[in-house]
Amino acid sequence: MAETKTKPTPQSVQDFIAAVEHPGRREDATALVALMEAETGEKAVMWGFSIVGFGRYHYRYDSGHEGDACLVGFSPRKANIVLYVAADDDRRTDMLGRLGKHKAGAGCVYVNRLSDVDEAVVREMTRASVETLKARYPA
Repeated sequence: MAETKTKPTPQSVQDFIAAVEHPGRREDATALVALMEAETGEKAVMWGFSIVGFGRYHYRYDSGHEGDACLVGFSPRKANIVLYVAADDDRRTDMLGRLGKHKAGAGCVYVNRLSDVDEAVVREMTRASVETLKARYPA
């Protein structure tokens, strides 16, 4: 089996955010750390070299592949901010409908700026991700 590449690292979250070139992305990343720490009760940790994650869960698929991942996270990329959030389909559809300007993938949501979306919905999505993944993959 292939080894999971995205793992917690000792890299400093503050140093990572300080190195983000775009000042708006840097500001949004700092705000997301505070928001996600408050909603998860977990400290920010670097996962790989570009994901700021909060909490951890262990997954095991029917195929036998298993590993650890963060319960929720984000990455301030050049083109946008990627939010890594999970929720059951009904809740996800509802929250995305209320979020504001975004694009959605299977397990991520892309936003240009935090000011484009409803912060209360981002908070709700953060909590829903933690609840969903803990229920799906109980410890």
